[in-house]
Amino acid sequence: MRELLPDRRGDVVAKPSINGAQRAVVALERTSTVHLVAAELRKAILTGALPVGGPIGEVEIAAQLGVSRGPLREAAQRLVQEGLLVSYPGRGMRVRRIGPDEVADLYEARLALEGHAARRLAQQPDRVQTAELEAALARLAAVSEGDDAVPIGDADIAFHRELVRLVGSAHLSDRIDTLLAETRIATLSMSDGFQVRRSVSPTYRELIDAIGEGDGEGAADALSRQFEDAVARLTGKDDSAETVESDFDEKPVFPRIDAPPA
Repeated sequence: MRELLPDRRGDVVAKPSINGAQRAVVALERTSTVHLVAAELRKAILTGALPVGGPIGEVEIAAQLGVSRGPLREAAQRLVQEGLLVSYPGRGMRVRRIGPDEVADLYEARLALEGHAARRLAQQPDRVQTAELEAALARLAAVSEGDDAVPIGDADIAFHRELVRLVGSAHLSDRIDTLLAETRIATLSMSDGFQVRRSVSPTYRELIDAIGEGDGEGAADALSRQFEDAVARLTGKDDSAETVESDFDEKPVFPRIDAPPA
């Protein structure tokens, strides 16, 4: 699911050489397969198709994907490193669950990163960058008129990713992808199901305006208040906001992966 995390596709496979490079081709093909499997697992987790706390059925998933259990396990281990899966020695892997006790710390990390991004953008306000944020906010407002929580949650995540992307740092973008994925899991872990706020918080508008005016501290403050509200909602301390809910009761179905080209 590219909106949440990069799927890391597009490996270049080396051509055989007279020095026995065919072995390298096989290795790269396997690596590409692992990337594709990881992308499908990641998508299933972050869309709720694989429920939080649920096991990873290796045999069934491998059969659906059309791969052996080896690449599947390698892909799953990558998701363990990303914090999406948890490995239990001798008992397999399960989708990570992020409980209310972890939410405040998660948003603290996001505030440190996104607050920095907002301050950097405010140092030299740029009309093009502001327009990108305006477009992201417009998309969030548009989908918030609907009754499906998933596109609303996706648009919210896209806005915050865009905020960090505009700084131009690949490292910061990688970090926010991980934190946003954890945010999605935290939302999926709610006891009442996947819920998002229906109305768009005025702090989004305040954030963009502050960046355009060169007020980095004002932008960071808008983020801080936005995150405080989110933490209160996700931890059950504030249920005053109207929400939209989505249930994920269907069994996940994985598409068959074609073998990477040689």
